[in-house]
Amino acid sequence: MRTTILLLCLLLALPTTLYTQTGKEETKPQTVTTNFGAKAGFTAALSLLQDFNIGGMPIEQVQNDYKVGYFASFFMRVNFDRHFIQPEVSYNVNQCGVTFNKPQTDDLPIGSATPPKASINAKIHSIDIPIIYGYNFIKTDPYAMSVFGGPKFRYLWRHKSQITFVNFDQQDINEKLRPFNVSFTMGVAVTISRIFFDFRYDIGLLNMSKSITARRASDGTKGDEINYRRRDNVLSFSLGVFF
Repeated sequence: MRTTILLLCLLLALPTTLYTQTGKEETKPQTVTTNFGAKAGFTAALSLLQDFNIGGMPIEQVQNDYKVGYFASFFMRVNFDRHFIQPEVSYNVNQCGVTFNKPQTDDLPIGSATPPKASINAKIHSIDIPIIYGYNFIKTDPYAMSVFGGPKFRYLWRHKSQITFVNFDQQDINEKLRPFNVSFTMGVAVTISRIFFDFRYDIGLLNMSKSITARRASDGTKGDEINYRRRDNVLSFSLGVFF
């Protein structure tokens, strides 16, 4: 009888002992490491013009002209288990453009001529600060693959940026950009030892254009108003290294 009671006590105490040991393992602090690195690459920007009109006439069938830009950045990565937080500072030069048919007056004969085309080309310099969260769904030394996303805060360098208006009826067209903007970036990265490849897509969230002014060529008076809201989406590819 005493042997049976002793065995029952041991069986009851065993789960408590296992739970205590497991709890100790779960509360074990995770190892946190920090990496620094640099990267550089190329961009392809897509200019999105919303509510685009000239003199109140809406502009439709806008064709985007993709152009190659470039950037370079430094970053710090804080790793904990498979997760990481990565703030960055980058200098970007994005180039993009649009082409469209100029609006025609109603008194022109139908089919009399092919509508002339006009274009807007932009070369925008900016300093970007993305703060991304990432997760390594593959992490087997020396290989890793991760997905990430997060906000990107942008300072648009207006004095370095250039926006040109080609084949417009107005002259001295000047577009002022807002100095601060916000985007959302997401992407995937592949790491081999200290080298990694980074693919990203940035989605512009706010209107970049503050105002657009112009005048007519003949008498110098104010011409038809040009209005639109400008955002840009950017696809980028980079090659980087961890220090």
